[in-house]
Amino acid sequence: MLTQGTAEPAGPTGARPRGRSGLWRALGVLVVLAAVAPIVHRYLVAYPDDQWQVDLEVYREAGRSLLIGRPVYLFQTEVPQLLPFTYPTFSAVLSIPLALLPWTVAGWVWTGFQLLLLHAIVGLAFGPLLARAGRWSGLAHGLVVAACVWISPVGENIRFGQVNAVLVTLCLLDLVKGADGVRLGRFTLRWPRGALVGIAVAIKLTPGVFLVHFAVTKQWRELRNAVLAAVGVTVATFAVAPEGSLEFWTSALLNSDRLGPNAGSSNQSLRGFVLRLYLSDGATTALWGVLALAAAVAGFALARALHRRGDVVGEVAACGLVALLVSPVSWLHHYLWGVVVLGALVGDARVRARVVAAVAGLLLLWVAWPWWGANLLAERSVPTVLARVVQNGDLWWACAAVVVLWRLVVRHTPVQSRVVTNQSHSV
Repeated sequence: MLTQGTAEPAGPTGARPRGRSGLWRALGVLVVLAAVAPIVHRYLVAYPDDQWQVDLEVYREAGRSLLIGRPVYLFQTEVPQLLPFTYPTFSAVLSIPLALLPWTVAGWVWTGFQLLLLHAIVGLAFGPLLARAGRWSGLAHGLVVAACVWISPVGENIRFGQVNAVLVTLCLLDLVKGADGVRLGRFTLRWPRGALVGIAVAIKLTPGVFLVHFAVTKQWRELRNAVLAAVGVTVATFAVAPEGSLEFWTSALLNSDRLGPNAGSSNQSLRGFVLRLYLSDGATTALWGVLALAAAVAGFALARALHRRGDVVGEVAACGLVALLVSPVSWLHHYLWGVVVLGALVGDARVRARVVAAVAGLLLLWVAWPWWGANLLAERSVPTVLARVVQNGDLWWACAAVVVLWRLVVRHTPVQSRVVTNQSHSV
């Protein structure tokens, strides 16, 4: 919903005061373009054709399936990938515009869209830090984005043409800005807080952890809005694509083999870790159940504590960590939630320990630990235990993030009388 807001006050000459902020924003954009250029060149220019934007191809073909009447969940992409579509049918409906674009154009457009969303995520997650930069906030924004572009999960999202930036943006925007809306010139875009989370759940099920969080923290209005949004778009999708919707909810959803080899290095969830222990089926299920339950209890307790302290970015970060840990499959690109975690850790950069932790977390995410560990496993001179530890590096990062957020953010932040939601820089 659009509502008219109050315009920014004019200066003595009638022009709105801008100072040199426009120049710093332009410099910030140039910094981002310089930082992302090598990554874009690697994955969109120099990458082999048979590995180019393979997940985007899955989405695009799902949209084409709806357009030409082909079974959405039976079709697989071409050799050598042979990847099926695994998301709810609503995602296939959203993919129709991609199906209308030429393949190469779709890849470049989707990459640009991901980078715009990353810029928005940084603006929301690092709001207090950017606000301290004052008129230099545009340049500071660009520098933070440039640093985050080089973390492994961002590169993996660009490499595959993944959808995680959409999910993170929807959830973060909803909780951070849902009470106040987003300014669009003279107007403010508003929505029922929780509705964007519901749309994210309808796109992919893993943001469903936010529904549990809303219940734990007794945010009943947000829970209602999220459920209504998710159910509403899902029912509407049944009307548009009944056969695909029925196939997903009765068959495709229940087949975990459609997600690929769950025991591979790229699955950095607790279940992936347990599968790589190669225990019996019963022991694997039992151990994963215990670990997932412990992670859920700890993660939701952290999210609740941050909610009570009015730290909305931390609240979102904690829920994202729960999704990474308890999901049956958390691929490397799912760790895009790490950007939100880093923003929650650094805060406004007034606490040295939090700054140090955020910088350390950033540097650790620059390393593709799972691939490094997989290579070490092939080296006979490296102990298998050490290689396995490295192979699960992103999982250890997520576990450590829960502990560090509790020790550095929760324990040193007083409980507030109400939740503060308007704490972010502009998107």
